[in-house]
Amino acid sequence: MKDRDPVTGELPVDPYPQSNANAGAAPYNSAPLVEAFGGREGIRRIAERTVDLSEADPRIAAIFESHDMVRLKRTLSEQFCFLLGAGCDYTGRDMRAAHAEMGVTKADMNALVENLQVAMREAGVPFAAQNRLLAKLAPMSGKVVTR
Repeated sequence: MKDRDPVTGELPVDPYPQSNANAGAAPYNSAPLVEAFGGREGIRRIAERTVDLSEADPRIAAIFESHDMVRLKRTLSEQFCFLLGAGCDYTGRDMRAAHAEMGVTKADMNALVENLQVAMREAGVPFAAQNRLLAKLAPMSGKVVTR
């Protein structure tokens, strides 16, 4: 097991090219959409809540057991923030590399999306705004689902 970074607490990952292209889609350019999600802070809370719900979800909890939750919450927040056009950069790996060897199924992906929907509803994000984020994320499933 790799040692955590003493400053960030994150587990190290192998080097990879950082690019907003790794986020999986082009961002929206819509201030009202960003506002519907509560700005950057609201987006961060939704991403973190999604991870928390997924860690506690017996359908998919095992997928998260050996992963760096600090990094996951940060990069998921960055991805949502970038895709929603809130002016963030995405520092994570591309979707195929980030999910390689995880054995994610369509049922696993559906459970994660359900958890994201719960987090967005809890945050009061309007249904139409929720669908706009889901529309950006849905095409990525082909790079995440491997079995």
